[in-house]
Amino acid sequence: MYVAVVGNALHALRTRLSDPTNVLQSWDPTLVNPCTWFHVTCDSNNRVVRLDLGNANISGTLGPELGELKHLQYLELYRNNIGGRIPKELGNLEKLVSMDLYGNKFRGKIPKSFANLKSISDVSNNDLCGTIPVDGPFGIFPMDSFRNNRLNGPELKGLVPYDFGC
Repeated sequence: MYVAVVGNALHALRTRLSDPTNVLQSWDPTLVNPCTWFHVTCDSNNRVVRLDLGNANISGTLGPELGELKHLQYLELYRNNIGGRIPKELGNLEKLVSMDLYGNKFRGKIPKSFANLKSISDVSNNDLCGTIPVDGPFGIFPMDSFRNNRLNGPELKGLVPYDFGC
């Protein structure tokens, strides 16, 4: 059951992305196990733990299906042309320890559900706006992780939070 759910989630991601250099050509939904796909790493129990699509020349948007990757530890999507809003369902990935989303075209607010994550490496160089949540893990991250966005919040503006209202 898990393999089918994860395979469907990854296939849904593939359909949302434009892939001019065919880095996702091995993502064949007819293959039973997505652990055989390039850029997908699984643990010894065939659970997807890493998705590595950094600097892959892909564009498009992310969808809520990524929230189905319950064992995901590393999400690498940096330096692409992925846009739109970051799905709030990424905040459900409780095992996530590293997420690199920098250098894309994401816009909108950082989902409040990100406060559930243990680590978020970098969302710099996007078009995110709003207030950085002070609860959860955000207090331990250096502000460089958020640079070159339109963010605001107590960490950036003293103790007076301001919301740009994206």
